[in-house]
Amino acid sequence: MTTSSHISNKHRSVLTFDYGTKSIGVAIGQELTGSASLLPALKARDGIPDWTQIEKLLKEWQPDLLLVGLPLNMDGSEQDFTVRTRKFANRLHGRFGLPVELHDERLTTADARQQLFDEGGFRNLSKDKVDSLSARIIFESWYER
Repeated sequence: MTTSSHISNKHRSVLTFDYGTKSIGVAIGQELTGSASLLPALKARDGIPDWTQIEKLLKEWQPDLLLVGLPLNMDGSEQDFTVRTRKFANRLHGRFGLPVELHDERLTTADARQQLFDEGGFRNLSKDKVDSLSARIIFESWYER
């Protein structure tokens, strides 16, 4: 018998972040369906988010897991920005005590731009949309692994 506080891995909600210095894309995903919805991107100042906005998102969506896209070079090696992204993930965990996973995000921004362009041409390529769609793609590729 499982307690109500134990959530089977297949039913978790996952708040996903595409970390950036000016903007952080956000999507909320459900493991049960393998799908994610875009949320408005968060503004950041030189990579520092408004932590109260993140806290509001956590209260609103009550995720079981936080997922952060990890930027790597095409050969899989780390880049300077990888270190900043790990720091962001560590701060998320430290501040809110939720489990945090990192997931390889190579090509997600390119995929997001292509999808948005296919749907609506250049008009559709707002930074906000690209970042949050990147977060959704990070969730989907994590889910498929």
